[in-house]
Amino acid sequence: MRMPGDARAREDPAMTDTAAEQDGRPDGRPADEDRGARLRERRLAAHRAARRVFARFGFHRTLRERLAVLEEAAGVHDLDELSDLYGGGVVEALETKVAGLLGTEAAAFFPTGTMAQQVALRCWAGRTGNPTVALHALSHPEVHERNAFSEVGGLRPVRLTSEPRLPTAAEVRDFEEPFGALMLELPLRDAGFLLPTWEELTAVVEAARERDAVVHFDGARLWESTVHFGRPLEEIAGLADSVYVSFYKSLEAFGGAALAGPRELVEEAKTWRHRYGGMVFQQFPTVLSALVGLERQLPRLPEYVAHARVVAAAMREGFAAAGVPWARVHPEAPHTHDFQVWLPYEPDVLAEAAVRAAEETGVVLFGSGWERGGPGLAFTEVHVRAEGLEWTAEDVKAAVAEFVTRLPERVG
Repeated sequence: MRMPGDARAREDPAMTDTAAEQDGRPDGRPADEDRGARLRERRLAAHRAARRVFARFGFHRTLRERLAVLEEAAGVHDLDELSDLYGGGVVEALETKVAGLLGTEAAAFFPTGTMAQQVALRCWAGRTGNPTVALHALSHPEVHERNAFSEVGGLRPVRLTSEPRLPTAAEVRDFEEPFGALMLELPLRDAGFLLPTWEELTAVVEAARERDAVVHFDGARLWESTVHFGRPLEEIAGLADSVYVSFYKSLEAFGGAALAGPRELVEEAKTWRHRYGGMVFQQFPTVLSALVGLERQLPRLPEYVAHARVVAAAMREGFAAAGVPWARVHPEAPHTHDFQVWLPYEPDVLAEAAVRAAEETGVVLFGSGWERGGPGLAFTEVHVRAEGLEWTAEDVKAAVAEFVTRLPERVG
């Protein structure tokens, strides 16, 4: 059995035509894929119709609703100036703002974080003369990017650890081979949105420095880490040589990312951005939505983090009161406004119960899918945003009780 935060066993949903036919589908599609698609459609429909949810993200909204975000843009930028062209205008304004927030010399806008980090680390590899990047086995490039570092970036990732925590200073200092860059994902999403303590983080950075390695932060969700660290953004970012941040994961922009660091590195990164196809003709809708997010959402993130801890505690108490064995909230006190819930059932059982509860009560307790964590064990993610602030602890416990009534009785 895998404990909370262990490396996710990502199951490939692909199936050969022959296997699909054996599964009883003459059209070549696996039956499980159809069931999963129907369940996702039901989950999304229930979420849109619900009167109470923890978060409503962009993919929960219609195109008209998403376009309405731009109505707020007049309050964050002069809409009477000429539109951007190949990275100028409003794009440069966003880059300047991000550099100021993170306390770096410069920043560059990228259409995706995958591109931003590949570019950053290949630039550092050129400077250090070593293309080896030390990272965690659960880091985003290792789990979600189809080996992009090695297949596209010419980089060689090596895994410091696969334990459900950030690497330690000893693991960095004692690693058996040289590396040119250390990449740290803050927070480490696939381990439960975990962050180290400030003391642990500074020790890890110092260990990398002792090895003459540069430090890059995968800070897709760095914006909300200030509460846990008890430090401002510029002090956190100041530990690293370069930092990547996302604009849509917490700030609710349409997409986009930024790479921030020394001016010379950023200028080189812009050259590689062009080579990678990231010099987009016009990007003002995404950039304006990012500026709106920085203005409207960034100041509220500490409030979301604080309330996520209320929600997590209430869930833990609710499952205990309902008598569900081995129910876990991970981490017990969330480090950010996102956390995991682990329950002793198969994923499809939990997914069906969650959708039925949402459809029948208009309250969405679990809006994300469930993944297998071991035999008879599954986990999901809970995300607390502005909508979640409306929930009291008693509301959460009541929703847990409703959800549990839709689970089958466990035998033995």
